[in-house]
Amino acid sequence: MLQNNIFQNIPKDLKDEFFEDLLLGENIQIERIVSRGHTSPKSGWYKQEKNEWVIMLDGKAIISFKDSPDVKLEKGSYINISAYVEHKVSWTKPDYDTVWLAVFY
Repeated sequence: MLQNNIFQNIPKDLKDEFFEDLLLGENIQIERIVSRGHTSPKSGWYKQEKNEWVIMLDGKAIISFKDSPDVKLEKGSYINISAYVEHKVSWTKPDYDTVWLAVFY
């Protein structure tokens, strides 16, 4: 069995936010995301067909919602975002690896 570490193999140059599928199944996707001051595009909102459960493994971020207050996340914080809820990442800690684990179901 192959063993990995969520904090290893993070690219040194993160011009863009880093997305990596850790597990793909018929009804589930587990993704590692690494941000270093990255945000969602200024225009538009994410509006996904699946629910998304996210835990902040390290770093800090703010998720903005179109119809709800912003949510601040820090190490250990988690949130469930229901399908079709419009949201975006409005801030992540600059010059620091913010490591997310997202489970789409």
